[in-house]
Amino acid sequence: MTQYIVSADIGTQGTKAAIVSEKGAVVASSFRPSRLIRGAGGRVEQDPEEMLVSVVESVREALEASGVPAGQVAAIGLDGQMAGILGIDREGNAVTPYDSWLDTRCESAMPQIRAWGEEAVIRITGAPVTYAHGPKKLWWKRERPDVYKRIAKFVVPSAYVAGRLAGLTADEAFVDYTHLHFSGFADVEAMRWSPELTGAFGLDPAKLPAIVRPWDIVGRLRADYAAAAGLAAGTPIVAGCGDTAAASFGGGLVRPGQLLDIAGTASVLACCVDRYSPDAETKTLLFARSVVPGLWAPLAYINGGGECLAWYRALVSPDEAAALPFDELNRMAEGVAPGSDGLLFVPHFGGSVCPNNADLRGAWLGLNWSHGKAAMYRSILESIAYEYRSYLDILERLAGEIPYRQVNAAGGGAKSALFNRIKADVLGIPVRTLRSVDSALTANAVIAGYGVGLFGDLAATAESFLAYGDVYEPEPGSRERYAAPARRYRQAVDALAALYGSLK
Repeated sequence: MTQYIVSADIGTQGTKAAIVSEKGAVVASSFRPSRLIRGAGGRVEQDPEEMLVSVVESVREALEASGVPAGQVAAIGLDGQMAGILGIDREGNAVTPYDSWLDTRCESAMPQIRAWGEEAVIRITGAPVTYAHGPKKLWWKRERPDVYKRIAKFVVPSAYVAGRLAGLTADEAFVDYTHLHFSGFADVEAMRWSPELTGAFGLDPAKLPAIVRPWDIVGRLRADYAAAAGLAAGTPIVAGCGDTAAASFGGGLVRPGQLLDIAGTASVLACCVDRYSPDAETKTLLFARSVVPGLWAPLAYINGGGECLAWYRALVSPDEAAALPFDELNRMAEGVAPGSDGLLFVPHFGGSVCPNNADLRGAWLGLNWSHGKAAMYRSILESIAYEYRSYLDILERLAGEIPYRQVNAAGGGAKSALFNRIKADVLGIPVRTLRSVDSALTANAVIAGYGVGLFGDLAATAESFLAYGDVYEPEPGSRERYAAPARRYRQAVDALAALYGSLK
């Protein structure tokens, strides 16, 4: 009898649930959009109860569409947004809204951490100071002391929903180890809370949950939620992981030397290595734990890198009904020689996240009268590839020579053959597209199935679920030809960061 896994991805834009077979096929799926609550001073929140309901409703809809009997569901796996937090009381109920990773109010707590020593924080936690759990916990402590007193534990969305579904109390609250680099107070290598950091900032360590593995069974589905979702009461629930961790694991980052390009609204490049080498010097790479034990998934990203392409398309063809298709823009850019005739583009329209620089903004440099739409568009594509190249340069300085295998490409940008070729040429590494569009959902299925004994090998099962598309080999000598423009790009970004910082 075929077994199935219920998988739910609690994302920023919404919650997606799927019924996944033991062979990795997504039998049916459902989506519920999120409601982001925005306010003054950078406030961005979500209602935790709405998150919970979105999971229950989307699971029920997907299960009904699949026709799979509840008795054939072996387990439930979840992933969720990683850099935001919420507080729960002793009974496991939310006492704060979900403080989103998009919420910037915690910036007021960052100088305190940096003054103590950001390099030391990076060496311990694996991540630079940014809009994540550490500053957020300190913000609640300082700005909302009455609420802080009521918080029994700080948890992440996937753990909150799993806890509610299983009826867990605060004493049973948990966080899986893929979130630890964002936690602000964890020794990510030792997989424990850091007494040095909690002591330095006066954070009550009793408010921090237990650290668990993604596949650990944290509880079983309560009868009331089982009835609401159409599942069997007592169905095992595993801890799950962060959404980027799930996408990386499901996208093939399971062995050293593999790379993943998530070419979406954000442009993310992640790698798989077997040693911990935090980036305390440039503060660019987030050194996250992989789902796979003993492996690491360092990554960096351009916040809104892919959005720059949509922005340019709307800019040159504002009439949506007659907008230039991306295929046409790519065709036009094919006629421009590599290097875009000296034109450089900086894609950091909303500031730089990796490394964190809120002052930096976007720009074109080197414009002349010969540059047209095609060169401007191609320069955007090349800028993202140059950014990726700088990430790998940093990683090699930290971790030594890495035997790169290939770049797996996912997301909307991976549909562009030109974009894939540019990345392959700039990096000097083959780019292979993924046909799987729901890598996080299938990753949850692997993790949950492994947790209940349905699968015997995490990495091998994740690889077996992958479906590949086209391969783009780098042109001979292309990496060397792109060396000079890539270097000029890095110089331009560094100079603009200093310039924008002085324009206050």
